[in-house]
Amino acid sequence: MSRLRYLALLLPLFSPHVMAETEVDYSHYAFANYLGSGIYRTSGQNTTVANIPISFDLMRSEDESLVLNTPVSLGFFNFTWSDLPEGEFPSSVGTLTVTPGVEYRVKTSETHEFQTYADLGFGTNFTNGNDVAIYSAGMSSLLDFELGDTSPVWVNRVFFAGYTTLNDNSSETYSAVQSGVDIGTNFYFQVKGVEIEPRFFVAGYWYFDRLKFTTPFEEDVLVSNSYEVGMTFAFSKPVGWDLVNIERFGLSYRAGDGIEVWRLIFEFPI
Repeated sequence: MSRLRYLALLLPLFSPHVMAETEVDYSHYAFANYLGSGIYRTSGQNTTVANIPISFDLMRSEDESLVLNTPVSLGFFNFTWSDLPEGEFPSSVGTLTVTPGVEYRVKTSETHEFQTYADLGFGTNFTNGNDVAIYSAGMSSLLDFELGDTSPVWVNRVFFAGYTTLNDNSSETYSAVQSGVDIGTNFYFQVKGVEIEPRFFVAGYWYFDRLKFTTPFEEDVLVSNSYEVGMTFAFSKPVGWDLVNIERFGLSYRAGDGIEVWRLIFEFPI
């Protein structure tokens, strides 16, 4: 299941509105695997988070698959992607998050697939010693339907993520429902033996609670929903390494309730 694993050019931070301003902010690394890589602001520091998706097949057949996902998220303080062209790299890791989980997929018909996952992980901030236990679960429905030769996929998901701090047992949750359509162009070209098809998508996100959208550069915004449009290049086979593979590459624009975000995508976008 795609769980919002994006590499964002600028990714604001979701956190529930009820969290007090004086509380320590754990969200930027506790929810890193679900909100995606990007730039966050927390406790007066800029934080850049990079997600490394790693997975292993436990079982795979024509109609079913069971996958062990072990994504690792690294956070770097006072470092931004704009430092890279000048040859600047982060000097140390500020946060580490590991959220192993099991994902199950089953085709219920020739045109429909059901997916579900459950995670249980751990995150730590090396600069202050704050640790969190992380948990998440979700389910999805993917339906193929006919529209000329464009092979559209209608996706509906509901997911939940939360954490509990290990030092004071405080907790926070993030949950949403989303729906969207990914549609092809039926135009293909080849690069080094890999067929590539440009595809477009549109998606909507509705949050169970109004969320605080925190960005590094703007005022905080309360978000109840957002919408996203974008384009990806779909590869006929994964590109990358044994454990880290890229199935898509693309760019999207997301907006809602006053927020604007550009994302760089490396997986199925919805």
